[in-house]
Amino acid sequence: MCLAVPGKVIEIFENGGLRMANVDYGGVTHKACVEYVPEIEVGQYTIVHAGFAISILDEEEAQKSFEAWEELIRASREAGIPTDEVGSLPSITSS
Repeated sequence: MCLAVPGKVIEIFENGGLRMANVDYGGVTHKACVEYVPEIEVGQYTIVHAGFAISILDEEEAQKSFEAWEELIRASREAGIPTDEVGSLPSITSS
């Protein structure tokens, strides 16, 4: 099963004829192809699967996702399930 965390697009550029983006996941940045979501803009949130941005989320949807992840992490810790690899998730800050 694959679970996705929203990432914020911080830069859009072209690479080898493909529209690409740098996507920030709370301080960790990864490159993703944004050809499937050509309308995406810097500052928007996206879900990336296998290196491809597959959807655009508005800020409210992204925040709900972060809150659900935090709830899952908190419940896992309370149940004694190790969450060291999960860590914490970014919060949305207006910029």
